Amino acid sequence: MEKIYIIEDDMNIRNLLTIAVNGFQYEAIAFENAEDALMHIEADRPDMAIFDLMLPGMDGITAIRKIREMPSVSRIPILILTAKDKEIDKVAGLDGGADDYMVKPFGILELGARIRSLLRRSAGTQQKLIYKDLVMDEDRHEVTVDGNVVELTNKEYGLLRYLLERPSFVATRDELLNSIWGYEYDGESRTVDMHIKSLRQKLGDEDGSLIQTVRGIGYKLK
Repeated sequence: MEKIYIIEDDMNIRNLLTIAVNGFQYEAIAFENAEDALMHIEADRPDMAIFDLMLPGMDGITAIRKIREMPSVSRIPILILTAKDKEIDKVAGLDGGADDYMVKPFGILELGARIRSLLRRSAGTQQKLIYKDLVMDEDRHEVTVDGNVVELTNKEYGLLRYLLERPSFVATRDELLNSIWGYEYDGESRTVDMHIKSLRQKLGDEDGSLIQTVRGIGYKLK
């Protein structure tokens, strides 16, 4: 049975969503705020999350961005369910990492259809990223090179995954900082260079035959 996190501060709506999700034959786990959900999500690894945007403490978009930085759950489908109905809010939510957006008040049948669609789409995504003799197994959160397991930090794993997902794409240092460290990170782009250097050493790629430096821009797979 798929497990769905519900993050909603309004108790009545939270209870309604819980009843609806359970009625759709999924397991609903509800939270009043984003902080509590983030405390459990990596260990619990739900199959999907439904977020309100206006939450006490951390807002929904900030929480979604943090989830997208967590390697073990970064690919789970996320549905925003909010009273904010302006186009700019929808764009901000989708650009912030959500997969779909619904406005309150909502219809239960449409909610069920959206959930099923997102879960089907998620089930069809590739769980292994392969490039030459390197394999990233998303289910096991494991990287192997020529069959040998390589131990990576979360940031190194995130950098490698970002490049593997875009094998012909040059990723700028700023883009990597925003995607892996988050939009609120105010560190230097040299941080990316240091992590790429460490990643290359662990992959046995000191000569840059796998991860190529594009001078003055960033990095790409070679």
